[in-house]
Amino acid sequence: MPDTRIANFGAGPSALPESVLLEAAQGLLNFENTGIGIAEISHRSKEFDAYIKATATLIRDQLAVPPTHDILFMQGGGTAQFSAVVLNMLARHRLLHPELPDTERVLDYVLTGSWSKAAHAEATRLLAHGAATVHVAADSRAHAADGKSFDGLPPHAAYTFSRDPVLIYYCENETVSGTQFAGVEGTPTSFPFHLLPSTEGTLLPLVGDYSSSFMSRPIPRLADHAIIYAGVQKNLGPAGATVVIVRKDCIVDVDAAARLGGTHVPVPISLAYKPFAANDSMPNTPSVLAVYISGLVLKRSKALGGVAYYEQVNRRKMQKVYGVLREGAARGVLVPKVREGEGSWMNVVFGVSGEGAEARFLKGAEERGMKGLKGHRSVGGIRVSLYNAVTEEWTDQLVTYIREFIEEEAKAQNQAPAAA
Repeated sequence: MPDTRIANFGAGPSALPESVLLEAAQGLLNFENTGIGIAEISHRSKEFDAYIKATATLIRDQLAVPPTHDILFMQGGGTAQFSAVVLNMLARHRLLHPELPDTERVLDYVLTGSWSKAAHAEATRLLAHGAATVHVAADSRAHAADGKSFDGLPPHAAYTFSRDPVLIYYCENETVSGTQFAGVEGTPTSFPFHLLPSTEGTLLPLVGDYSSSFMSRPIPRLADHAIIYAGVQKNLGPAGATVVIVRKDCIVDVDAAARLGGTHVPVPISLAYKPFAANDSMPNTPSVLAVYISGLVLKRSKALGGVAYYEQVNRRKMQKVYGVLREGAARGVLVPKVREGEGSWMNVVFGVSGEGAEARFLKGAEERGMKGLKGHRSVGGIRVSLYNAVTEEWTDQLVTYIREFIEEEAKAQNQAPAAA
């Protein structure tokens, strides 16, 4: 066992600040001076009730969440929300338009990587009985060089949003393909808010999956979203809790919608937003440990300056890694997998040229105390995850190693005998 913590670049569960882990260790023994550990205490205790409410307030304050939206803590990760957003938003749409035939209810999906593809597949599965139509509003694969890779973002001209959809779904950051919408509106790689349908008197049904970039920088047009959700295991805490920021008009009586008839089926109570909103996220036992550690991380974030602070730090980390990636590409050692300017701040993906080179890269990194760099099993290669708890010191250590690796590999390539 190493006597110091290694540099953890894993894609999730992610690294957590060491100071938070030390504080959490004490909380496992004694939460809020109750004499009971956080993993043992009743979620109905006044101490935990106050804590979960304070944690929601920390999110609200740091992201400037308006009073039009509730902040919920749910379970099941982003995958559960693939289903929840469909079922809750479909119930809302049915209540708003009870006379509309089910086949005319449309859900728009923007496909930019594995997770948006999975969300689209779940919507298609849930609605296979004809409760609504699932429409692909844009697919970045259609604009890839090979016609099948998620190597960038769709151009704005490619979007075809429906007139009055049930929802409009996008994944802001794709952890597997390593693409991310720009954080500044109006740029070619930003989400095209300006193209969203505008129906007088109707609020936008915009749904954003922010699981792997939550709290890393401000969220553009947050108030215009119907739902923003994020599993906490990337930037906030251990796996188990999911933050759901949901506009109040989307917290509907799903049973009333089901009673309207048609092909609408009852929504499982664990996926309905209304019971969570009515019970301070505790219609049943929440993931108390995940919420607790998330609260500690958010307190630390507030003391450092919140998302504005992390935006500056994360920009520097990202620039350093992409900078050395360009150096490696110019030397023929590293292979970028995402088009220039469309890559993720949180998950930088690339390949390594040469027989056995990827294994050598990973072995050398581990020997130097850096782990979690192997790419997702579906795409291979290298993935550098730069979540909030990944320090600039770790990032600099990695960049130094990558430069050394580039030099060694380039030298070996130059010394290799020419093919006969």
